[in-house]
Amino acid sequence: MFRAIADVLRQIGGAIATVVTLPFRALARLFGGASQSTRRGGRARRA
Repeated sequence: MFRAIADVLRQIGGAIATVVTLPFRALARLFGGASQSTRRGGRARRA
């Protein structure tokens, strides 16, 4: 019984952590890509 409740709470916590960290990951990717492109002479990065 308690194990099932703990599993549900763990899943909810994981989902909340994912949602909270997503904007920060996006920002880090944005600024990381910008700094990489300026290091290579200002050319746009190819995907």
